[in-house]
Amino acid sequence: MNIGILYSRIRQDEKLLLNELRDRGHEVTKIDVRDHQFGLDGTTAEIDGLDLVVDRCLSTSRSLYATRFLDHYDVSVINSPETADVCADKAKNSLALDAAGVPTPKTKVAFTVDSAMAAIESFGYPCVLKPVVGSWGRLMAKIDSKTAAEAILEHKKVLGHYEHKVFYIQEFVEKPGRDIRVVATDGEPVAAMTRSSDHWLTNAAKGGNTAGFELDATARELVKTASEAVGGGLLGVDLMEVGGEESGEYTVHEINHTVEFKALNSCVETDVPATVVDWLETKPTEKQQ
Repeated sequence: MNIGILYSRIRQDEKLLLNELRDRGHEVTKIDVRDHQFGLDGTTAEIDGLDLVVDRCLSTSRSLYATRFLDHYDVSVINSPETADVCADKAKNSLALDAAGVPTPKTKVAFTVDSAMAAIESFGYPCVLKPVVGSWGRLMAKIDSKTAAEAILEHKKVLGHYEHKVFYIQEFVEKPGRDIRVVATDGEPVAAMTRSSDHWLTNAAKGGNTAGFELDATARELVKTASEAVGGGLLGVDLMEVGGEESGEYTVHEINHTVEFKALNSCVETDVPATVVDWLETKPTEKQQ
């Protein structure tokens, strides 16, 4: 196979994937989106003969536009631009999960400071304010009081980008000091880990401690349904345990379309990049059918 890797920076995740692909004898074409132009009738990137392109762009905006253009050229892309569009936007993500019947935190979106304040008050304190587009736990705020809400909303109001004028507000979910990250391929879990911290944000990028986690039947079914809700693909599905570690109840709070897996690979027995490549090797066959 000739597989294109769409990227803007080669991180450890991409190195793991590249090494696995090359070890199996696949031809790899690296496409740095910073170096190319994408036009209506073609691109400066070398895409002739590619069986598929795997989107590993660090930048959300570059990912969304580059994959849309590649799809326009009839190049198979993982993940699809449709999946990327839903996963990149937290509001669209919440809508897709709710429409599929997947338990997800109560959410409200507002467009002015006054209406956002009313939404916050309706949830009570604490609640959570998130950027509608963003990752790694950046710019997320746990709001514990009216004074804090007023300050944070005023700060967002004066920020320049229009996305800061979309106030995405969620209930605060009590979790047992951890959440669960599942890497899945078309809804089939590859492996899962917990991310634990004394801080309310447990992201590995924020320093959360990671450990392998065995999914039960309920969690597996949620991962499958959540994946289907956003169009499938190579995804990171994030769950929180509702009611404690032994409750067996979960809520899905986010799905990531350019999922990182280096932390997961280091804490589970499963060879994550190898399993991902096993799955990638099935995609051209599926296309031919």
